[in-house]
Amino acid sequence: MMRALFLVLPLLAPLSAAAQQVLDGPGFDALTRGQTYIYSENGTEYGAEQYLPGKRVNWSFLDGRCLAGKWWEEAGNICFVYEDRPDEPLCWQFWQQGAGLVARLAEGGEGITYSARPAAEALYCMGPDAGV
Repeated sequence: MMRALFLVLPLLAPLSAAAQQVLDGPGFDALTRGQTYIYSENGTEYGAEQYLPGKRVNWSFLDGRCLAGKWWEEAGNICFVYEDRPDEPLCWQFWQQGAGLVARLAEGGEGITYSARPAAEALYCMGPDAGV
């Protein structure tokens, strides 16, 4: 009996993740507003996003440069546009996981998930053309 339980438990873990509720706009806003999250893929940090009032954001690839953007809810997804590509929205599904988030592209994500954890400090953005 115990052996059967050990064989079945690993199969149930993906079901519990899939059963988590996708965050809607108000839920996403409540978790992120005033916060900065560090994003990673497969344990490698690659970017950070600061969530500002009015559904505004600043994104950085952790290189000191930031892109201003905004987000909104559309068809159950959280969509973003940034100043460098204002006509190319990226839409995501987000779930809360512990103190952080899990994200997956709404279209074309091929099941790849990204994790995000709250940052200890606000996002650092250098001014335009810093160091030039």
